[in-house]
Amino acid sequence: MSAEMPEIGKISPDIFSELILPRLGARNDKILVGPQHGVDVGIVEIGGKAVSFTCDPVFIVPQYGWERAAWFAIHIIASDSVTSGLKPKYLSIDLNLPMEMTKKQLEIMWTVMHQQCEQIGISVITGHTARYEGCQYPMVGGATITGVGELNEYVTPRFAKAGDKLIITKGPAIEASGIFATMFPGLLEEKFGPDFANRASRLFYKMSVVEDALTAITVGVRDNGVTALHDATECGIWGGVYEVAQAVGLGVRIEKEKIVIEDCVPEICRLFDIDPYASISEGTLIITCRPHKADKVVDVLAKKGINSSVVGELTEVKKGMVLVEGGKEKKLLHPIVDPFWRAFYDASKKYSA
Repeated sequence: MSAEMPEIGKISPDIFSELILPRLGARNDKILVGPQHGVDVGIVEIGGKAVSFTCDPVFIVPQYGWERAAWFAIHIIASDSVTSGLKPKYLSIDLNLPMEMTKKQLEIMWTVMHQQCEQIGISVITGHTARYEGCQYPMVGGATITGVGELNEYVTPRFAKAGDKLIITKGPAIEASGIFATMFPGLLEEKFGPDFANRASRLFYKMSVVEDALTAITVGVRDNGVTALHDATECGIWGGVYEVAQAVGLGVRIEKEKIVIEDCVPEICRLFDIDPYASISEGTLIITCRPHKADKVVDVLAKKGINSSVVGELTEVKKGMVLVEGGKEKKLLHPIVDPFWRAFYDASKKYSA
């Protein structure tokens, strides 16, 4: 029986497997990493090099402020690219802009995008820019980032194995909390005070794993360190960890109480009544790593000011997906539906009225 399409958001693994995966165009033996649920990049061999590709919508939310919206748009795409373990190098971008966008707004947006690309080391190589009827925020186009490295430098779930440690950066609900803090600063100030609202506003610029990933791989990759990287987006940490284990083809054991959590996140999630561990968390990097390098990964991240911790490990598939909470083991389930979207929609109606 065919799986049903979701009301909103990414298609389910079942739909992906049924409709997308069997239809991938021409076969090519230069493909090193092809489409796979829970894997953010494709990698091919070109001229003796490993070349990664990732594509995403260009996601612009004017309500964030044009500078923040443009920063986030670049980091969403780059955060997927760096999960290859390769440095992002080239950007091709298609901007299908709403008719109401002004020249000044485009100037601000593109200037910030240029600055972020320059800072990361990404060169813009081609694109398309136009305004069209029917185009609207936040999806205003699409983009592809290409990374380049040596054939022994990329990572992918097939390099992971049972016994690899699981490391998580920043903790749960980074994106959910960052967006709530950006969109409802007055409400946070009313509920928790101006100092809290100011601290919470800093979460926005944590919504990227670019520095996390590029820092983690400095300790080594594959048998000498990091084996796989995954950006926890929709369905948060629980969804991301489940997807990593599924992509690797192994089980996992994760201890909830060992996961770090950023300042202000618990209070924001309680206020908006969402489970932080199941909520969208762009900025949270899930890392699998050989045991002898796990502490080193945590150490180098700490030196960059990035909180992280070893929270569990990959296990033999027969052991299944295990979540340890309050000292008790239970089955780790994929949330399927991210609670953020409904909570954000309800809050937008309630607090914008």
